[in-house]
Amino acid sequence: MNVIETNHLGRRYRRTWALRDCTLIIPGGHIVALVGPNGAGKTTLLTMAVGLTRPTRGTVTVLGGEPAGSPDALDRIAFVAQDAPLYRNLPVADMLHVARNLNRRWDARRAEDRLARLGIPARQRVGELSGGQKAQLALTIALARRPSLLVLDEPLASLDPVAREDFLASVVEAAADGISVVLSSHVLAELERVATYLIVLARGEVRVAGAVKELLGSHGAGLEQIAIRHLRADVPSASRTEAAE
Repeated sequence: MNVIETNHLGRRYRRTWALRDCTLIIPGGHIVALVGPNGAGKTTLLTMAVGLTRPTRGTVTVLGGEPAGSPDALDRIAFVAQDAPLYRNLPVADMLHVARNLNRRWDARRAEDRLARLGIPARQRVGELSGGQKAQLALTIALARRPSLLVLDEPLASLDPVAREDFLASVVEAAADGISVVLSSHVLAELERVATYLIVLARGEVRVAGAVKELLGSHGAGLEQIAIRHLRADVPSASRTEAAE
């Protein structure tokens, strides 16, 4: 089953195309690394896939053909934004209670057991948690929804190296449970160890997409080198010269 399919998908904000003519198939069963510079269209693609943004043109379907944003799709997709909407003044237990009331599918035991295993106190206020603990709380809320597809937008951006390592271990664990994962990030080195599928976006267009094993075999380079090669190819030679100077 393909977890995301787009056909000539585009999103324009006034005169600027954030994403243009994106035709893409993302198969299920992968940890997908979605990489690209700021303004590449990563967040735009993900928010359209989870139904938060409507396309200007083209189509996007999820989970085997469900229209993005449809009730059936929303029940089976969990989305964690870079700035997860956590209420700082609430104790962790109350944050879970709020999330439970906002979702039709909820596994309370899974959420409570996971936080206990991570050592995150239920009575501690969300605002008192470390950055890594907040990220894990947001991921716990997402996983408690028992999703088929987990979409993570720049979850590593504000984490220190240890918290990144722990978070990625949790992502791998979720994938081992049968959840398909799409994760956008600038942190290519860490993603190389966990990603099984790579998508490179630049200037709102897909530059390369494919299974990591196949890309490694055809390019003769590591994942980070493959991504950088395609991103550099998109930069005009004059711009590269100016940057070097």
